[in-house]
Amino acid sequence: MAGTINKVILIGNLGDDVKMHYFDDQNCVGRFPIATSESYTSKQTGEKVTNTDWHNIVVRNGLAKVCEKYLSKGDKVYVEGKLKNRQWEQDGVKRYSTEVQVTEMTMLTTKKNSESNNYPPQQNVAKPSETKSIAPEENDDLPF
Repeated sequence: MAGTINKVILIGNLGDDVKMHYFDDQNCVGRFPIATSESYTSKQTGEKVTNTDWHNIVVRNGLAKVCEKYLSKGDKVYVEGKLKNRQWEQDGVKRYSTEVQVTEMTMLTTKKNSESNNYPPQQNVAKPSETKSIAPEENDDLPF
């Protein structure tokens, strides 16, 4: 395999409202955390254990404006994107952050949607240039 892949798919709940940063009349960035959780039963104690991971989500321009308008803390979303590592220096200390730069998103549940019927649930929001069409394989000889 000659190439590499940097792709992330997450389904989680917003941990905070979308924070917007506007640069000029056309460009903006929205940031929000989402939480993903997994549960299991401990063999030693028999009690249920839940581990939660937090992910920093970054959306840009039109997708950011949609997120700002329709998403709020607690909403469940499906996001696809790529990992991006950043580093900066603050007060002489190097800081690091890993973010998910979203290219496609689907709103699974929204509180704002239940208050207003202007936006259908489970709306898939993607940039038109990034929509994908997959043709079925004609000579697929897999047994399943």
